[in-house]
Amino acid sequence: MVPPAAEPTASDRIDQLVLEQLHELNLKPANLCSDAVFLRRAFLTTIGTLPTEEEARDFLASEDEAKRAVVIERLLDRPEYADYWAMKWGDLLRVKAEFPIKLWPNAVQAYHHWIRSSIESNKPYHHFVQELLVGNGSNFRVGQVNFYRAMQDRTPRGIAATVALTFMGERADQWPERKLDAMAGFFAHVAYKPTAEWKEEIVYFDPNADEEGLAAGAIFPDGTPVTVDPAKGDPRALFATWLLRPENPYFTRTITNRVWAWLMGRGIVEEPDDFRPDNPPSNPQLLEFLQQEFIDSRCDMKHLFRVILNSRTFQLSSIPAQDTPEAVANFAHYPLRRIEAEVLIDAINQITGTTEEYSSPIPEPFTFVPDDVRSIALSDGSITSSFLELYGRPPRDTGFESERSRNTTPAQRLHLLNSSHIQKKIEACPLVAGADELSPEERGDLVERGYLTILSRYPTKDEIAVALSHAEEAGVSGRTFANDLVWAVLNQPEFYFNH
Repeated sequence: MVPPAAEPTASDRIDQLVLEQLHELNLKPANLCSDAVFLRRAFLTTIGTLPTEEEARDFLASEDEAKRAVVIERLLDRPEYADYWAMKWGDLLRVKAEFPIKLWPNAVQAYHHWIRSSIESNKPYHHFVQELLVGNGSNFRVGQVNFYRAMQDRTPRGIAATVALTFMGERADQWPERKLDAMAGFFAHVAYKPTAEWKEEIVYFDPNADEEGLAAGAIFPDGTPVTVDPAKGDPRALFATWLLRPENPYFTRTITNRVWAWLMGRGIVEEPDDFRPDNPPSNPQLLEFLQQEFIDSRCDMKHLFRVILNSRTFQLSSIPAQDTPEAVANFAHYPLRRIEAEVLIDAINQITGTTEEYSSPIPEPFTFVPDDVRSIALSDGSITSSFLELYGRPPRDTGFESERSRNTTPAQRLHLLNSSHIQKKIEACPLVAGADELSPEERGDLVERGYLTILSRYPTKDEIAVALSHAEEAGVSGRTFANDLVWAVLNQPEFYFNH
């Protein structure tokens, strides 16, 4: 008796829609990536963290057919998931202290804590946005109200433009002026007042704050008319109710496309915050499916992650069957991406058993600069390092996705190759520090450990032979051999790219 075929999953539907599009365009998909590539990609993409040597060994040795799905579930439950995605949302929501104006460090701590705890608890996304849009209270005690405090332009029009960018994926500078004015009416009664505590500020609804009379002309961005009466309540609540309706495409298309771009390296609409009529989705049916799947899950962010991560599309090799712009735009293979600055330095520190030194332009005692915190877990964008600046960490000024640079530069390459910063870390690496008395036989084991630790895979026979041949020809000590090995593998593009 033939068992019934399994029902197609949401991940299967993603693959079907991608493959149908590729077939129509006469494009071939890449092969499925190897287990080693998948493990490293899943870790870096989901939690911004490298697998350890032990995690790599265990996964590669496992014969469980469902081991990829098992790893994805475990990653979604790890604390680094909340750290990493709080970092990503911190970029969009402009989480950084600015002295002596904008956000005070106390407010930044509250803001970051609210974001991270929301992610950790898997707060439904519509609740997350609702709390940001209609929040009132102290910026020191009600973290989400700092959404309004962190904006460069806190006028009603400035607020409307930021909301449009962040939650609707549209750039208001491309709108007609009357459309921006109409949306600004919903935010014309946001007000701020100080308290007796230094730098604390209350964000609140003030029915008398609309000096320009913008609320009287409020219209929803889709053209739907509305009557705004501040005497009856906060107009922000009206806007939030309109925006967060399941049938409102502004809301669901933006977040599903943004998550797709985060996980897949580019959006179905690219850039993810640039929806406009002359920038259509590369695969409209795929975007529509993801929207409906997200709605059906009641805006469950982890569900959306799970569906995409378990798809074959996410797990394709980065080696293309056809190396063309069309193949990239239609997800025929996984794109090569340089690892983010924070993730890269955390990976180097994990490998070498070291920590990073940070600084802040805000003087103490007004801020606290940690010395034992991973970069992805930094709560304040003003706390930085020369490495983070060099590798493109965003200044968190605008909330644009493009603020973060993933370009590779000669200065970055030179830093990895010959800076004292990296060399000191390599010298402290456990693989190096314990290699003084290595026998020739043990050097082969060290090569294996080095590759598993740094690249999450076993070395090839040729790679082992090259490493051992170098040691023999140079006549170096065990420690020098280990130092050279770690340095060489760290400087491979395979290390600093997610592939």
